Amino acid sequence: MVSIVDFEPKYAQAFHDINLQWLEELFQPEPIDLEVLKNPKEHLLDSGGYILIALLDGEPVGAGALKCSGPGCFELTKMGVLPKAQGHKIGSRLLAALVEKARELQARELYLLSSRKCEAAVHLYERFGFVYDQEVMKNHGANYSRCDVAMSYPLA
Repeated sequence: MVSIVDFEPKYAQAFHDINLQWLEELFQPEPIDLEVLKNPKEHLLDSGGYILIALLDGEPVGAGALKCSGPGCFELTKMGVLPKAQGHKIGSRLLAALVEKARELQARELYLLSSRKCEAAVHLYERFGFVYDQEVMKNHGANYSRCDVAMSYPLA
């Protein structure tokens, strides 16, 4: 059974490990990645962000976060699902829950930064209604050297 739950300190290691797994598989993790994964409370939660954890039969297998990058502005970030849990539509459920959480937080802007190397994720974002956004790329794309995809979600 799949469930999506709010982050609790007991999930800090899972949040770290889930995200480090895909980062190391596809890229060289950047210093900002490592800092956020080591200190999610400081870098995400304390500034008004949010983290959700996906559980499969009670085991953390997916994670995703909303980073507050200004009043009413959120970046969808650090979203991943462990390979052993893929095929259960966890990514879709996690993404839907994060978009709903952004709405609850009264977000006016929701965007993400990614890479074409994350092909399955980019297709998921497209299917969900995210659109390519050059303004997001211009304003935020330099945050990660691997970023060659910037998208926004029409919240209205």
